[in-house]
Amino acid sequence: MDNQRLFLFVALSFVVMLIWQAWLQDYGPKHVPAVTQQAQTTAAPGSGTAADVPSGVATNANPTTAPSPATPAAQATPADGQRVHVVTDVLDLELNTRGGDVHTADLLAYPQEANKPNDPFRLMSDTPPDVFIAQSGLLAPDSPDHHALYSVDKTDYRLADGAKDLQVRLHWQNAAGLKVDKVYTLKRGSYAISVRYEVDNGTAQAWKGRAYEQLQHGQPPKAGHFGISTYTGGVIYSPDEKYKKIKFDEIAKQDLSRDFNGGWAAMIQHYFLGAWIPDPALTSHYFSKALPDQRYVLGLVTPELSVPPHGKGTFNSRLYVGPKLQDHLAQVAPGLELTVDYGVLTFIAQPIFWLLKHIHNIVGNWGWSIILLTMLIKLAFYKLSETSYRSMANMRKLQPRMAALKERYGDDRQKLNTAMMELYKKEKINPLGGCLPIVVQIPVFISLYWVLLETVEMRQAPWILWIKDMSSADPYFILPAIMGITML
Repeated sequence: MDNQRLFLFVALSFVVMLIWQAWLQDYGPKHVPAVTQQAQTTAAPGSGTAADVPSGVATNANPTTAPSPATPAAQATPADGQRVHVVTDVLDLELNTRGGDVHTADLLAYPQEANKPNDPFRLMSDTPPDVFIAQSGLLAPDSPDHHALYSVDKTDYRLADGAKDLQVRLHWQNAAGLKVDKVYTLKRGSYAISVRYEVDNGTAQAWKGRAYEQLQHGQPPKAGHFGISTYTGGVIYSPDEKYKKIKFDEIAKQDLSRDFNGGWAAMIQHYFLGAWIPDPALTSHYFSKALPDQRYVLGLVTPELSVPPHGKGTFNSRLYVGPKLQDHLAQVAPGLELTVDYGVLTFIAQPIFWLLKHIHNIVGNWGWSIILLTMLIKLAFYKLSETSYRSMANMRKLQPRMAALKERYGDDRQKLNTAMMELYKKEKINPLGGCLPIVVQIPVFISLYWVLLETVEMRQAPWILWIKDMSSADPYFILPAIMGITML
C-alpha cells in the first residue's frame, strides 16, 4: 500500500509541476535582457563585417560593392540597403537589399494574439535581442556575400489574385562583368521559398565559387523555474544520424563541421521554424559559429560550381519559414516533420497525434478531440486499470493481517518480510500489482502532454465557453481545479 501511495504521489506531483510551469510561462516574471551601451551601438545583424561569413573559403574582397551604376535602381539604393516588401497569401516578408536576405517574416494565418487577428505573428526579425534572420551568399573572390548591396526593380511585390507564384529578383554585378541575380520564388499557400542564384560570367576567366545559406538567431529567454519548456535552438538532419539538436551552448563551445547530402539545417522554436534545405543530390558542408552579443549561426555551404567564361550557372536551395505543420513539413523535405519535437517519446507521441488529428477531422473541435482521445486511451488501458484497482482492493483487505504481522515480529525486518511474502503467496496477491499498471501508462500520458504542447494546430483554437485558446492557461483556473479534485 505504501508503494501505491508513493507512485500516486509522484504522478500527482508531476501534474502539479506541469500546471505550475504553464502558469509561470503565462503569468510569472518575464525575462528582460539587460541592454548595455555596447549592445546599443552594435550594428544590425547582417550589416557588419564579414565575421559572420563562413570561413575557409575566399570571400568578397569588397562587401560593400554596389551594383553597376548602369542599373537605374542602384542609384536610389542607400548605403544600408532598402527594404523590399513581399506579400503572399500566407507570408509577409521584408528583404534587405544589403545581402538580399530575409530580415522579417510575418505569418499571416497566425495572429500574435487571439483577440488581434490582424496582428500577425512575427517569426523572423532583425531587431535585437529577438534576432532571427535567413542569410545567404556566394563564396568567391569579388562575388556577393550577404553584406553585398543588390539593386531591385521595385520595392513592393504582392501575389496577384489568381496567380500561383510570385518571383522577386535582386541584381548584382561588378566592374569586371560578373552578374549575379538572387531570385526568390514564393508559391500560393506555401511556406517553402525557392532561392536561386543565377551567375552570368561575362568575364574572360572561369568563375569558381560556392553558395552558402545560414540562419542567425539570438539567445532566447531562459526557461521557467522547472526548466520544462519547448526547445529553441539549432537542428540538423542527415540520412545517417537523422534528427540532431545543436544547442546554442554547444555552438558557443565548438563550431560544427559536418559533410553529408540529403539533409537540412534549421532553427526551431515553439510552434514555428526556419530551415535551409539544399539540393539533396549534393554533398554540403554544415557549419555553426558563435557571434558577439549572444548571436548564433547555423548553416551550410554547397559544393563548388565552375562557370566558364561568358557562361552561366545556378545554385538552387529552399528556405522554409513557417509553422510546424507535420503533413506539410513531411512533403517539403525528409525528416523535416521531426522539428515537431516530442523528445525521446516521439515513437509514442506521433501515433497519438495521428489519432488525435483523425478524431478532429470528425468532430471539428480540438477540445472535444482531446477528451475523446483521452477516453480512448483510458479504454485501451481499462484491463490494466482494472487489475490495478482489484490489486489495491485486495491489499486493503490484507491490511489488518499485515498490521498483526508487524506487531508480532516488531523490529525483526527479515522475519516480517518472510511472513509477508508467504501471506502474499497464500492469498495470490502481487504487491506491485497496483503500481505497475500505473507505471505503464505514465509514458503514454507524458507523450500526450507533449503532443498537446507542440501541436501548432491547437494554438489559439477555441473550445467552449470561456476557453478561447487551447494553448493558453485557463484564465479562471476552473479546469485545473476540476482536475485536482478528480485526482484526489
